[in-house]
Amino acid sequence: MATLEIRDLHVTVEADNATKEILKGVDLTVKQGETHAIMGPNGSGKSTLAYALAGHPKYTVSSGTVTLDGEDVLEMSVDERARAGLFLAMQYPVEVPGVSVSNFLRTSATAVRGEAPKLRTWVKEVREAMERLSIDPAFAERNVNEGFSGGEKKRHEILQLELLKPKIAVLDETDSGLDVDALRVVSEGVNRVRESGEVGTLLITHYTRILRYIKPDHVHVFANGRIVESGGPELADTLENEGYEAYTKGGASE
Repeated sequence: MATLEIRDLHVTVEADNATKEILKGVDLTVKQGETHAIMGPNGSGKSTLAYALAGHPKYTVSSGTVTLDGEDVLEMSVDERARAGLFLAMQYPVEVPGVSVSNFLRTSATAVRGEAPKLRTWVKEVREAMERLSIDPAFAERNVNEGFSGGEKKRHEILQLELLKPKIAVLDETDSGLDVDALRVVSEGVNRVRESGEVGTLLITHYTRILRYIKPDHVHVFANGRIVESGGPELADTLENEGYEAYTKGGASE
């Protein structure tokens, strides 16, 4: 069973000619088949965690460890992390002009699987995944994220998730900018992947609405750069009713 282990992770960024510490000692274990929701207010460091795990060069790990199946993730390049089974669905997916969705997906699958998928079975695999996500087949010939609506960008992220079948999926505010219908479709896609039992999911959000569709096994409160409380799904209900004030004004974050 694949396991992502984060131990005492500290991460800094350069801002205004100064080094600022964003993550201040994060400890978290995510196992294959589990779903963890990380909830917290804007600016608490949730997205920094996602990008640090993915290897974004803007973020510097100053101390701590991250391992996947015992292998040192921090020593891996970005593409090596993907091949090892780590997947990031970004809050703000970037445009890739000149690269079609179909080429992007097949190239990604080839890199992750170590060989090019057979064309006939791959076309069928992509078509069926697109149908499940209510994506128009013509979408495959568009350039990646160029002119996409917010909902189309997020569906494309989940399409990648379904096709690449990672060990650990980090979903950074996948619900951001989605209307109710798009949220339902995207959530159903995430749930299909979860039901396989082969993916550990780290769902980052500051709203509880996505948790009505995707039921987490564990909920963690993120504040001031660290996890300050953990519990079961009922913790999300408490946050819905009481907000984050108790954690951001001293309280449990001290």
